[in-house]
Amino acid sequence: MQTIAEAAAAVDAGRTSAVDLVDQALARIADPAGEGARAFIAVHADSARKTAAAMDALRAAGRAPSPYAGIPISAKDLLDEAGQVTRGGSRALDGAAPATATALSLARLQQAGFVVLGRTNMVEFAFSGLGVNPHYGTPLSPWDRATGRLPGGSSSGAAVATADGMGFAGIGSDTGGSCRIPAAFCGLVGWKPTARRVPLTGTLPLSSSLDSLGPIARSVACCALLDSLMAGEAPWSPGLPLPVAGLRLGVLGGYVAEDWDATVTATFEVALARLSRAGARVQPLEVPELPEILAAQRTVTFAAAEAFAWHESLIAAQGAAYDPRILARIQRGQQMRAADYVRLREARARIIAAIAPHTAGFDALVMPTCPIVPPALAEVADEAEYGRINLLLLRNPSVANFLDRCAISLPCHAPGAAPVGLMLMGETMGDARLFTVAAAVEAALAD
Repeated sequence: MQTIAEAAAAVDAGRTSAVDLVDQALARIADPAGEGARAFIAVHADSARKTAAAMDALRAAGRAPSPYAGIPISAKDLLDEAGQVTRGGSRALDGAAPATATALSLARLQQAGFVVLGRTNMVEFAFSGLGVNPHYGTPLSPWDRATGRLPGGSSSGAAVATADGMGFAGIGSDTGGSCRIPAAFCGLVGWKPTARRVPLTGTLPLSSSLDSLGPIARSVACCALLDSLMAGEAPWSPGLPLPVAGLRLGVLGGYVAEDWDATVTATFEVALARLSRAGARVQPLEVPELPEILAAQRTVTFAAAEAFAWHESLIAAQGAAYDPRILARIQRGQQMRAADYVRLREARARIIAAIAPHTAGFDALVMPTCPIVPPALAEVADEAEYGRINLLLLRNPSVANFLDRCAISLPCHAPGAAPVGLMLMGETMGDARLFTVAAAVEAALAD
């Protein structure tokens, strides 16, 4: 699959144009045999074509705002766009007023000339890792579409659109894995930054303590470029590749190493062996405080408590319009006590401080993004299985959110095989370093 840099080089060399790239993406979205109708909630075909034509004209005049002007991307339906209704994948906000301004992170990408094709589907209000949406349909993972496999969530449409050529990246959110899970299930790269780096201004919240914004794209370099622009930083360039030899990778044990299916186990072990052969120092790492992350959230969770605070009045007015499964999860926050919430905040700070010394000597921590390959959509029709599988998918990625760290999911499976994500977790505000490590790992796994 072509990367952002490759597409930009082709446009710059005159081998294609922004209009051509946008038209190709729009054709894939409109294809009735494809996933476009389920991957997108709204498509901005006219404005996308006009913006692409403007970028081509600016490039011809030597005035393009960046080398990436005219590259088409998509935006998750929780990012505000001026003039568009932000629904959060729900019907409960159908009557809401259009946004008066574009989310700051998305506006920064538009200022660089990226073309937003439309608004991608998502789990309602981002409150699940499965990718299921009963209101707008559930886009399917590109793997084994004959069976119909879950795309992962909550940024389901962003991942499926990117995998199927409906844009070169999708901008999503990640509160407990919502960029990394769908990236893993769709064979892509998904990035979660240290949350404070990328502004949440102009986005629908799930959990103010855990929310972050990140891209799902086709390479580490694609994600790094988009992340740097969203954060208001200089565009990231990989420069000289970091050698894998000598990298110290800690394979995290404990509950994140439990309940892997046979495919994930075999694929992950092969990936670790390849990294070892390339010279990485791959070693097991036990962190005694890791179980405290789960223990701290037995009584109260940030997501439920903070989501209910935001949704309380909307539920009173439009509760019947919610997906009942999502509504039930949000309403759990109503029963959570303020004292328990305060204790959770205190526990989080204590756990972050306690774990930091165990991981400081590693370039990254490593684990499978998800312990299972994409389940069939039919499997989660059962209420108990919906809950069980959802918790299983969120389990590993949510460690980075709780610890306030950056993390990335890379595909580590063979072409055509069931998709498996390898997750690297860095330190808080260690985003630039993790990108260089991830680029090195990506290159080693591609050899």
